[in-house]
Amino acid sequence: MLNRENGTTLSEGLIPQTLASAATTVVEALKINSISEKVRRGRPAVVKRRNIHSEQMADLANLYFRMADIPIRFWSKVEDWRRWEIDCFQMLNGDRFHVFPSGANAVCVEKLPGESVWDHMNRGTLNRRMLEAAGNEFRRAHQFWSDEFRGRWSHGDATTTNVIYDRKTDRARLIDFEIIHEKSLPTTARHADDLLVFLLDMVGIVASRQWLPFALCFLNAYADANVVAELRKQLALPSGLAWIWWGVRTNFSNPAKVKRRLANLRSAIAKLELHRAAPSSRARQSRRPSITCQAMSPGTPRANSRTLAIKERASAA
Repeated sequence: MLNRENGTTLSEGLIPQTLASAATTVVEALKINSISEKVRRGRPAVVKRRNIHSEQMADLANLYFRMADIPIRFWSKVEDWRRWEIDCFQMLNGDRFHVFPSGANAVCVEKLPGESVWDHMNRGTLNRRMLEAAGNEFRRAHQFWSDEFRGRWSHGDATTTNVIYDRKTDRARLIDFEIIHEKSLPTTARHADDLLVFLLDMVGIVASRQWLPFALCFLNAYADANVVAELRKQLALPSGLAWIWWGVRTNFSNPAKVKRRLANLRSAIAKLELHRAAPSSRARQSRRPSITCQAMSPGTPRANSRTLAIKERASAA
């Protein structure tokens, strides 16, 4: 395959230009829900409501995921999405915050204090404490048992927008459960994909001098050698139709820069020493973590901040 002077192949260089309009269409399809805020019983709350054509848009996005061999999917049926959204929020955040169905096609969650990692990253205030908190929260969340997977839980859309950091308690939480991994995907691969999605959000935005220290800080906090080893296998640019979703995940960053930074991370991962052993298979199936035994404080991002930014980058490409 022909290579250009900057180290990318010709197809890698053409993809952001030729598929920008298609990628913008995918981003538009992400607007399955509308988000509003209200006060309930004296506490701020966020209402997520399915739009009128949400099922058709979800089905269209899922068709693309299948064609591109991307192992995730949107919940297209409103009742299925509401069940999963409520169950996941309750499991991860139900110790202090409430979630409940609202009307025929909505979910209401109590608004969480703090800001998203995405907001911090774009404002230039992202630091290692936030990334350590995020890594710890992914590690904790990945220990929960899920009947849906018949194994340990995974997020499926673990972007920095969906990781909330509360500075007062130095605590992170996960939110927004629109997407789910394919059930056929092995547990380790699902967990590695969550870490990959989080890192891809950072790869084109953080400064060059911060990329590797920040990425390794996050992985060291997560501290599961098996998952990180699987992640290392996934640190490669895709081909074919998967390029569109890759553009969304990397915020349409320059492919040459992404390729170079991921290669550096692969090399650095090989030198990591992660001592925390993964739980045994027997322990994973017999012991289910409590959702009420830990005191935590979370946060909530601004509505649609990420979607708007991605759309702008897609248009610029």
